[in-house]
Amino acid sequence: MATPFDVRGRQVTVVGAARSGLAAIDLLQSRGAHVTLADAATTWDAAEALRARGVVVELGPHRPDQFTRADLIVLSPGVPVEQPAIVQARNVGVPVIGELELASRWLKGRIVAITGTKGKSTTTTLTARMLAAGGFHAPAGGNIGAALSAQVEESTGDTIHVIESSSFQLETIDTFHPWIAVLMNLSADHIDRHGTFESYAAAKARIFENQTATDWAVVNADDPASLALAAHTRARRFDFALDAPVADGVTVEGTSIVRRDGGASAPLVPLSAIQLPGRHLLSDVLAATAVGCLAGVPAEAMVRAVEGFHGLAHALERVGTVQGVSFVNDSKATNIVSATRAIESFERDVVVILGGKHKGGRFEDLRDVVRERCVAVVAIGEATPLVNAALSDVVPVRQATSMGDAVRQAWGLAPSGGTVLLAPACASFDMFRDYAARGTAFVEEVRRLSDGQSSVLAPR
Repeated sequence: MATPFDVRGRQVTVVGAARSGLAAIDLLQSRGAHVTLADAATTWDAAEALRARGVVVELGPHRPDQFTRADLIVLSPGVPVEQPAIVQARNVGVPVIGELELASRWLKGRIVAITGTKGKSTTTTLTARMLAAGGFHAPAGGNIGAALSAQVEESTGDTIHVIESSSFQLETIDTFHPWIAVLMNLSADHIDRHGTFESYAAAKARIFENQTATDWAVVNADDPASLALAAHTRARRFDFALDAPVADGVTVEGTSIVRRDGGASAPLVPLSAIQLPGRHLLSDVLAATAVGCLAGVPAEAMVRAVEGFHGLAHALERVGTVQGVSFVNDSKATNIVSATRAIESFERDVVVILGGKHKGGRFEDLRDVVRERCVAVVAIGEATPLVNAALSDVVPVRQATSMGDAVRQAWGLAPSGGTVLLAPACASFDMFRDYAARGTAFVEEVRRLSDGQSSVLAPR
């Protein structure tokens, strides 16, 4: 029998003071560890409160001795694993794990882990709703909502933890073991962090690493890259697809989502119950439904969960209409494929706001969908020159200096009945704290436009 994981009396260094790091500190202290927090920030308002609790807080540039003296290092997801000081600690034998791995070692319930380039948050949230509707205790968290460390104390043998799992989190696992691992899709993303697509894909593939023949791998059969990544899993396969043939899994037949088992089909959720726009969000519903099937959620409970789900903030979120122009916030579209799917959700007359901190991928890959669906592009942030070079011969490209400027320019370019879509295809960190802050800024600027357009702006 494996020795239970125990940190009592051990020196544990947590790197990164964001949401996951703070949850890890709380968990580690509750389990008797001596905790040091290392964060690259030089000042931090909450430092004294942590010191009052007995946490050693070390701010500023990381030094090797901060880590080599530890018995264990726990990384927040935003901390690169190849920082020299961390590599040096690993080389002298200090174990280095992520917050997701740390928390999972103390969970009593089963894990549903969901990863992919696009759709993780929507699928995670809807999966948890379906399981709850079916009578399960199914908290959602991980890369969204509460960090997994904050769920440990409520974990029981009957809990199903629904965990959004990013590539940053998966690259620092060791024993993390999902009962059901869901791979939504795979395309180039976070190349600025992982270096190559192959490294990014390898991090994603770790979701299957510790599964056994009694577990399940839920895979998007419409996505060849996902099928290739899951080809060597030891778990049982259960596919979902809109277009590809599905022998064992979930797909669409006629006006319903159905479960296919060999040659038989059983209806589960009518398409009319789905409140989400866009074909790619239908794929997210299929993935959640697949997990519901495996967990034994009745079809009636699935329908109730889907009918009451209107999507997430910053994911094709309909913000409002100003003089006949609709505004849609998809700030979570942080890569080229996500932006493509967002634009494809509208037939025509789109003005798309693109740009931010480039994470990799080619804006040239947007040329066809922009030509077919868009009347103009407004570029923001560091990626503006790349957007302009890739698309200015396809549609007019305007450059904006702020979100307010972008919203006003896009509104002026959109025809009546058209749509202004924020789908940046980039990270937000050049201008905003995160994608949520960027989306919130977009929403606020649309409201300012709506409130002031009659007196400040000329009528359309």
